[in-house]
Amino acid sequence: MGFEIPWGSILYQLFAFLVLLALLSKFALKPLLGIMEKREQMVNDQIENAEARSKEAEAYIKDQRIALEEARTEAHEIVQNAKKLSEQQGQEILEQARVNAERIKDAALAEIQREKEHAVSELREQVASLSVLIATKVIEKELNAEEQDKLVQEYIKEVGGKL
Repeated sequence: MGFEIPWGSILYQLFAFLVLLALLSKFALKPLLGIMEKREQMVNDQIENAEARSKEAEAYIKDQRIALEEARTEAHEIVQNAKKLSEQQGQEILEQARVNAERIKDAALAEIQREKEHAVSELREQVASLSVLIATKVIEKELNAEEQDKLVQEYIKEVGGKL
């Protein structure tokens, strides 16, 4: 057989390969693995940060929705309170108008009563003066019963016409 295996060369190449592998492992592979681990850690940190920010954004959106709902509720309450206040003010204005109308009516009735009393007073004065005038005329003329009745009837017509 003519084929021989060069064991010396194989061992030398194997030894050189193992030394090269050890050197590469120590000086190239470990730093490369360290860089890759750092890179992996950085990517994981970014993913965690993104997830945390996503949760924060969701919480913020939820808070904003709650705040918006509270604002809507508050606005609704403000509108309801404004309606109640306007209705109350309307009732107060109506009540004040009724009171003023009643006061004006009472003042007008009082004025009418005063005018009536004044008219009655003036009528009494006229009746008194007419009575005195009749009495004077009666005294001036001594009248008989028919003339006296006639004079009283004229006086009554005269007083009735003035009322």
